[in-house]
Amino acid sequence: QVQLVESGGGLVQPGGSLRLSCAASGSIFSFNVMGWYRQAPGMQRELVASITTDGSTNYVDSVKGRFTISRDNAKNTMYLQMNNLKPEDTAVYVCKIAWIGYNVWGQGTQVTVSS
Repeated sequence: QVQLVESGGGLVQPGGSLRLSCAASGSIFSFNVMGWYRQAPGMQRELVASITTDGSTNYVDSVKGRFTISRDNAKNTMYLQMNNLKPEDTAVYVCKIAWIGYNVWGQGTQVTVSS
């Protein structure tokens, strides 16, 4: 059974930076997609960024140029470097891992951008 554990959330001022981590454990298929989603109060969950095992990435337009997704396949860990954070980035950030016929979600970590 696969488990995901996120870390790195917190409170930061506008313009600040945070780095989120998502560590996967268990039986993981060799080719998979990992992604960060976020959900703000009253809003639908949205995909922020995703990355495949071979490093192909995808970002939502609102974070392009500010966020960078990466992964360490040897550690089964994914990262999200978030720079120039804005109040509208405030949300619970949740990681997900998926391959054909299977997906698992983490518990989420709160990111709050406020002065």
